[in-house]
Amino acid sequence: MRGAQALNFLRRTTTLAQHIRSTAATRLEFGSCLEANPNDRVYTHNRKIDDLLKSGDLISAHEVFDEMSLRDVITYNLMISGNSRNGCSVKAFELYAEMVSHGLRESASTFPSVLSVCSSDEWLCREGIQVHCRVIFLGFECNMFVRSALVGFYASLRLVDVALKLFDEMPERNLAVCNLMLRCFCESGDSKGLFGVYRWMGVEGVDENGLSYCYMIRGCSNDRLLCEGKQLHCLVVKSGWNVCNVFVANALVDLYSACGDLYGSKTSFEAVPEQDVISWNSIVSVFSDYGSVLESLGLFRKMQFWGKRPSVRSFMSFLSFCSRNNDTQSGKQIHCCVLKMGFDVSSLHVQSALIDMYGKCNDIESSVSVHQSLPCLTLECCNSLMTSMMHCGIAKDIIEMFGLMIDEGTGIDEVTLSTVLKALSLSEAATSHSFTLVHCCAIKSGYASDAAVSCSLIDAYSKSGQNEVSRKVFDELDSPNVFCWTSIINSYGRNGMGRDCVEMLKEMDRKNLVPDEVTILSVLSGCSHSGLVKEGEVIFNSLESKYGIVPGRKLYACMVDLLGRAGLVEKAEKLLLKARGDADCIAWSSLLQSCRVHGNEAIGRRAAEVLMDLEPDNFAVYIQVSKFYFEIGDFEISRRIREIAASRELMREIGYSSVTVRN
Repeated sequence: MRGAQALNFLRRTTTLAQHIRSTAATRLEFGSCLEANPNDRVYTHNRKIDDLLKSGDLISAHEVFDEMSLRDVITYNLMISGNSRNGCSVKAFELYAEMVSHGLRESASTFPSVLSVCSSDEWLCREGIQVHCRVIFLGFECNMFVRSALVGFYASLRLVDVALKLFDEMPERNLAVCNLMLRCFCESGDSKGLFGVYRWMGVEGVDENGLSYCYMIRGCSNDRLLCEGKQLHCLVVKSGWNVCNVFVANALVDLYSACGDLYGSKTSFEAVPEQDVISWNSIVSVFSDYGSVLESLGLFRKMQFWGKRPSVRSFMSFLSFCSRNNDTQSGKQIHCCVLKMGFDVSSLHVQSALIDMYGKCNDIESSVSVHQSLPCLTLECCNSLMTSMMHCGIAKDIIEMFGLMIDEGTGIDEVTLSTVLKALSLSEAATSHSFTLVHCCAIKSGYASDAAVSCSLIDAYSKSGQNEVSRKVFDELDSPNVFCWTSIINSYGRNGMGRDCVEMLKEMDRKNLVPDEVTILSVLSGCSHSGLVKEGEVIFNSLESKYGIVPGRKLYACMVDLLGRAGLVEKAEKLLLKARGDADCIAWSSLLQSCRVHGNEAIGRRAAEVLMDLEPDNFAVYIQVSKFYFEIGDFEISRRIREIAASRELMREIGYSSVTVRN
């Protein structure tokens, strides 16, 4: 109704203007131009708006738009497109809604801009589907450009099936819409669909461009498809895209690096005629990621020699390498480069990586120093400092840091909550009330259903003996993953509820969830503490056939402990002899302890010999073996073993006890 009234008003205004023009010439001022025809005025305003938008002056364009008494569909198309390009998605959609409410019919060029707006803002996704309905209502669904925009819209929402249906229904498909589908399958990780579109392009004679190859190569990188990637590389070389398109060349570097082929990465890099900053940063990151630090530093120096500025990615890769290898010296050199190039101020990601690197290298003072040099507190850097403190075993300071973040208003996320819960679990001063307070923070901030936070809550409550609360946290999860199942099983095992561990594993089987090695360890540990020998043996013997898990050292040690606690030391010894290389000091130590408890001298002597051979420099081993011989009455061997330990100057680390008084 409002649209019809507006249309009638426009008609009456146009008629009146024509009548005035026929009786007396009326001149209207617009800048230095004088226009007589209202249509000419709209055209002039549209040109002015277009010029302003091209120059990036969105505010002035809005001023001209607001002054217009008459507007047409071109006016609105310009303003919608201009606001969209400048990131004002909500304003752009408001203009579209205003245009429709005024009764102006959209043109074919309206919908691509509007759909682009809807795909760029998650709050406008539902409106985008309504725009699709409008497209069908006005009969634009057969227009190639509108249909391409619809494909792009649904592709951005990861609605692959809808995008593919629209793509298949198009009467003709050009390269642009094919690239949209390639991008859709690439971002969704569907390599089968990606190659399906690529084959269709070959059949229909649609020639690929550099963007097509970029999506194809990136898809191979995501799924580590080295063979298919090499075939694409051949096609790229044949068509010359690796020489004339630096993005394709960089994609090839990333492909070989993702597949662990450093030689292929370097060869692809050297084939680029003019390496840009992206090329250099890619190859530097590749070598640092795979631990070739000398090669990486050499390339880093060459990069600076040719005047190419390192990126955040390069520094992040270097610092990550230093963290993994506990290389503080190289990390400090990278820190100097960061300071010299100004990344200490311009990039919080680099600062966060520096804090993490020093923490992983157990240099917590440097981590704190970097954090204190920040111009302002940020969530990412605070989380990095908390995880560094956790790595260095400073639980008390983590709790204080959490309080500081709350007071300063930096915000919290799932990493913050998970870290502080782990710190509370390790702190002697922690109480069940403190767990409840953090749990309340998680609920209030909306992270209570996060998998990592839930696992930490389950673990924290179980350590304080509140198994019922742990189970309640688990039951409130909509779709718990394997890690959540492992946490609740571990909580049952920790509290001696082995039968519940077995039942939870059976429940995982019913839900078709495949447990990992940690899950099985938790179940067997629960069985061990509850004396469920038969159940433990059934689970252990079916690991490879049922779950595809090949038992390693930890599983063998856990199974030996289960059998030894039950007095089945002969069976435990046979299992260790069967394991051979997978049997370590922990397993044999567990067997020796079982022999001490159950008085099996023969197997105990054999276990003691093996243990001495495995750990000749471990003082704890000498003490355990010496005690064993002393308990069976062989005092001479016991004394001799202690003398050997003393001659090798093996010492036990002195332990300390602490008592908490009034918090």
